Amino acid sequence: MNANQGSCGSCWSFSTTGAMEGAHFLATGKLESLSEQQLVDCDHECDPDEPGSCDSGCNGGLMNSALEYTLKAGGLMREQDYPYTGTDRGTCKFDKTKVVASVANFSVVSLDEDQIAANLVKNGPLAVAINAVFMQTYVGGVSCPYLCSKRLDHGVLLVGYGSGAYAPIRLKEKPYWIIKNSWGETWGENGFYKICRGRNICGVDSMVSTVAAVHTTSH
Repeated sequence: MNANQGSCGSCWSFSTTGAMEGAHFLATGKLESLSEQQLVDCDHECDPDEPGSCDSGCNGGLMNSALEYTLKAGGLMREQDYPYTGTDRGTCKFDKTKVVASVANFSVVSLDEDQIAANLVKNGPLAVAINAVFMQTYVGGVSCPYLCSKRLDHGVLLVGYGSGAYAPIRLKEKPYWIIKNSWGETWGENGFYKICRGRNICGVDSMVSTVAAVHTTSH
């Protein structure tokens, strides 16, 4: 799976494909790398609750809107069939005959951290929005900022959780969420981020989406 968005503000598409890849694997046993570029080029779905808030390529988007687009379009193509270019100046090259993963349904998970953890175990990686201000300077360990805005400005993938890692700012061990970012493998801990679990830090619990994939059989 491509894991570097480059200079394009397409984090939302990486968050969406990551959640779908996990759901597709759980439904079919096959791990497919799905196309972020299809979402960047073809998805212009708007959030019904937010007038004017539409998925717009490198200028940002929402994971729930992207999942709605995927549901309507019929699914996502493979990364190799529709590779990532990091620009949104191309035309939509979606070919429905090449869809490899489809959405059965998706929903927003409650704000309860135990519910989020249970969903993670049952449904695979979750698409989450987060405030990325402390991610800019992250180098490793568990990030436990005392004050972090809940203004959500970055889409990432919640992939796991743990309980006993050292948080330098707190000088003790803290439970944490494990997050997969889309800034390349040289960022953070091989492209991953650990953030304190338990208090909705940086808004990590505020907008969590889970997706179920259609169970497909090979023809």
